[in-house]
Amino acid sequence: MTETASAWLSQEELESIRGRMPILYVNAVPVRVDESGVVTRVGLLLRIGADGTVSRALVSGRVLYHERVRDALLRHLEKDLGPVALPQVPPSPQPFTIAEYFPTPGITPYHDPRQHAVSLAYIVPVAGDCRPRQDALDLVWFTPEEAASPSVQQEMTGGQGVLLRQALAHVGRLP
Repeated sequence: MTETASAWLSQEELESIRGRMPILYVNAVPVRVDESGVVTRVGLLLRIGADGTVSRALVSGRVLYHERVRDALLRHLEKDLGPVALPQVPPSPQPFTIAEYFPTPGITPYHDPRQHAVSLAYIVPVAGDCRPRQDALDLVWFTPEEAASPSVQQEMTGGQGVLLRQALAHVGRLP
């Protein structure tokens, strides 16, 4: 993994930058695939937000200064899913879409009240044992049909339900 400790910003620096320019993020949709490469399960995290609300979420996080996108993906997958998740990031990762989050609701389906953020979104097969860490309380594996259901979609915030549906459509699994 790339050493990134020197690239961290203080909370004050981050807040200042968030108010002046877009920040680059990655989103990852962890999936299980069968021997043919067909998506059979989608992993969604259960998180508690800063305001105390509980929601389902995708793996996501910032790309740090001087960090390759590939390394950011691996870092966030390990941070959220554990060190033996065994994500299978391809040699040349290509996002399935780009999500642009705005602090003003309604500009796009994606909303982040803290900032304007641009997120490269990936579908990442995961072969190992996943054990949520950091601020993730749990990881639940859903069938594609369950993940696209209105009840699961309601549990996702900031437009991540829309992003999940786009991922499922991208792999031909949107019911």
